[in-house]
Formats: sequence, C-alpha cells, structure tokens
Amino acid sequence: MMKKKIFAVMMACMLAFALAACGNTGNHMEESTVPKPGTTVEPTAETESEPETETEENTSPSDTSDEAVEIESEPEDAAATELVVYFSWSGNTESAALEIQNQTGADMFRLVPAEPYTDDYDALLDIAQEEQRNGARPAISGSIENFDSYEVVYLGYPNWWGDMPMIIYSFLDDYDLSGKRIVPFVTSGGSGFSNTISTIKSMEPDAEVLDGLSLGSSQAADPGDAAADWLRGLGLVE
Repeated sequence: MMKKKIFAVMMACMLAFALAACGNTGNHMEESTVPKPGTTVEPTAETESEPETETEENTSPSDTSDEAVEIESEPEDAAATELVVYFSWSGNTESAALEIQNQTGADMFRLVPAEPYTDDYDALLDIAQEEQRNGARPAISGSIENFDSYEVVYLGYPNWWGDMPMIIYSFLDDYDLSGKRIVPFVTSGGSGFSNTISTIKSMEPDAEVLDGLSLGSSQAADPGDAAADWLRGLGLVE
C-alpha cells in the first residue's frame, strides 16, 4: 500500500512539472508576435503594388480603345501655278525677276541663249541689232518642265532699241501661252515698253496680257516697293 502512495505522489509531481513547462512555452511564442513599443512591424505577406502610370513606352496596342484616332498631318505644298520667265544681260531685269518671285512664290526660269552673248557691251550692240534685222530666233538652253500647269507667266526683258531681245521671240514661238495670263515687266533707260506689249498680244492672241511693270535703271536696283504696288494693283498678291 505504501508503495502505491509513493508512486501516486511521484506521478502527481511529474504531472505538475509537465503542466508548468507547457505554460512557459505558450507565453514565449505569443510575445514573439507582439511588437514592442517604438518598433515597426514589416508585413510578411507581399503587399499589392500601385498600378503603373500609362505611358507611351508601356502602352501596348491592346491598351488603346477601338475608336479610331485621327492624326493630323501637314498638307503637302501645292505646286506653284505661277512662273517668272526672264532674260537679263546686265542684271537689271534679273533683279526685278527675283523680287517678283520673292513676293509671289512663283517658279522661275531664266532664258539663256544656247550660244552665250558676249560680255563686251559694244560687241553686243552689233550682235543684237543684227539679230533684229534678221528676225533671228536664238536657241534657248534648257526647257521648262510642265509648262502647261502654269496659269500666270511673268515675262521680263530689257528694252533693246525699242524692241524685245530676240530670245523673247524664241520663247513665245516655242511655248503655247493660250489661256494663260501674261504679266510683262521691262527694264530700260527710259523707253519703257515701247511697242512690245502690242507685239506680245499679236503673238499670243489667246492669252490675257495684263498691265506691265516698267522700271528704270535706278528702280531696277531696288524694285521692292514698285513691284509690290504693281502686284497688289493687279490683284496678284494681297
């Protein structure tokens, strides 16, 4: 009997010791999950990140709506419908031609004889007068592409002894100006157009010949204002 009591006491002590050990273990695990004052607990699970801002770089075709997007494009420059054709030996008529081109935006073609004229003025007098006497038609170097597309032709030349240089006659013979508007301009020492406007009208009866611009030598050196007034008067520029 005594042995049973001793065994029972021993079993009771062992049970009490086991319960005390379990209680201490539970307190230790709970403290590990409770933050101490003044510290921050980082989440152990991954947090949901903010959505990326949509940019041109990370936008794929599937991100765009089904609605068509209209993209405005720069209009192509329209082809010029005006052309400056001129002959110049001293440079006066060329100065006027360049000013007209600058103010109108017209294309330009310089009449150059296939056989160039001399640079000597006295020799040129003899050549030009001989061409006039013979009704010569000096050949023109090069040609004008798409001439039919031009509606307005500014025609410039110097007054040579009361007439146009014969290369202007070559141009009027070589090209059909029917239905076009011819806008003549001349440079001279004071003779103006002489009878050249009538000559142009007779050679191009199916064209409309507008009032021309006559420039003296000093005006040809700085033709800006005279050309602007003339072009506005004809309604060719605003």
